[in-house]
Amino acid sequence: MKRSSFALPYGLWMLLFTIVPIFLIFYYAFTYMDEFTLENFRMFLEPEFLGILAHSLYLAALCTALCLLIGYPAALFLASRDFKRAHIIVVLFVIPMWMNFLLRTYAWMTLLEDTGIINRFLEWIGVGRKKLMYTERAVLMGMVYNFLPFMVFPIYSVLAKSDYKLLEAASDLGANALTAFCRVTLPLSVPGVVSGITMVFMPAVTTFVIPRLLGGGTFMLFGDLIENQFLTVGDWNFGSALSLIMMALILISIGILNRVDPSGQAEGGGMI
Repeated sequence: MKRSSFALPYGLWMLLFTIVPIFLIFYYAFTYMDEFTLENFRMFLEPEFLGILAHSLYLAALCTALCLLIGYPAALFLASRDFKRAHIIVVLFVIPMWMNFLLRTYAWMTLLEDTGIINRFLEWIGVGRKKLMYTERAVLMGMVYNFLPFMVFPIYSVLAKSDYKLLEAASDLGANALTAFCRVTLPLSVPGVVSGITMVFMPAVTTFVIPRLLGGGTFMLFGDLIENQFLTVGDWNFGSALSLIMMALILISIGILNRVDPSGQAEGGGMI
C-alpha cells in the first residue's frame, strides 16, 4: 500500500475542518446577500468596534506581560540544577490543564464573589469586603491564571535543555551571576520566550468565556464581539469580517515575534 493512502484520512480531515471553514469565512466576509461588498470591513472602522479591539489588545498585552513576569522566574527556578523537585512542580502546573477551561474559570468565580473565600478572608482580617467580581481586574486575573502554563512550559523546556557548561565557563571567565544571566541564560531562553508570548497573546486576544463569566458582561472584548455577531445577532457576514481581521492581527504579531528569533532556535549565549 502506498504511503499516500495513509495520508488520505488526514487530507480529508484538513479539507473538512480547516480549508472549508476558512473558505466560508472568506466568502461571508466579502459578501452580503450573495453580492460582493467591502461594507463588512467598513463597519469595523466605526469608533465603537475600534475601541473594543484596542481594549482587547491592551488586556492581552497586559496579560502577556504579567505571565512573562511571573512565568520566567518560575521556569528559571524549575530548570535550576539545585532544585531537585522540579518534576513535582511541573505536574502541579499540568494538573489544572487537565480540567475543562470553563470549570477553571468557574473556580475563580467562587474565589472572587462577594461571599467567596478571598472576601471572607479580607473580612476576617478587618479590611472589609471588596468588589472583585465583574471588574477588569477579575478578567485579567482569570486570563493570567488560565494562560500562565503556556508561558512557563516553553521557557522551562528551553532552559532545561541548555548546556550548563556555558554558565560554568562564564563563571571561570570572571562573570558574576547577573552578567552570566544577561549574556548566557537570557539569550538562550529567547526562543522559549518568543514561543510563550505567542501562545499567551493569541488566546488572550480571542478569549470570550473569561470576560463573560468574570466580567459579567460589563464590557466586551473582541472575542465576545465575534461570538455575539455569530450567535446572538446572526450577522455572519460582519462576524466573518471580524474573524479575518483577528486572523490578520495574529499573523502580524507572529511575524513581529519571529523577527526577534528568525531561526526559531537558540544559537547559544552571548560572548562574555
